[in-house]
Amino acid sequence: MTVRVALGADHAGVDLKDLLGAHLVARGVEVVDLGTNGHDRVDYPDFGAAVGRAVATGEVDLGLCVCGSGIGIAIAANKVPGVRAATVHDHTSARLAREHNDANVICIGERLTGVEVAKDALDAWLDAEFQGGRHADRVAKISHLDAKLAD
Repeated sequence: MTVRVALGADHAGVDLKDLLGAHLVARGVEVVDLGTNGHDRVDYPDFGAAVGRAVATGEVDLGLCVCGSGIGIAIAANKVPGVRAATVHDHTSARLAREHNDANVICIGERLTGVEVAKDALDAWLDAEFQGGRHADRVAKISHLDAKLAD
């Protein structure tokens, strides 16, 4: 089964988004690009939310967001119930985001993370698996927060 990954970025992350999208395609991943696709100023919450909704509704399996720092777009994606977006900076943070937090969206800062480090982080996240065990209870508590806030 082919993994489907939604991509989203603002103007400060579009170049890295495009490079990482090509990297995903080369890995055999199906990419759904939700924009932006240019350098005109746009607002990162729009794209973080779009990726979050695509993941939460099951349109895609996972999401990748890029903005200048990776922080703002992660905050926006995390507002969508069912999303566990993590800002990652390297191989280890990306791997742990998946293994310990079952992150279904990762966010990277184009202004902070070089292309090769970003590719390595993306690969680490994709190749990792949620470890469950003691982490499952914690992830369940996060999911419970989504349910409580929806009331």
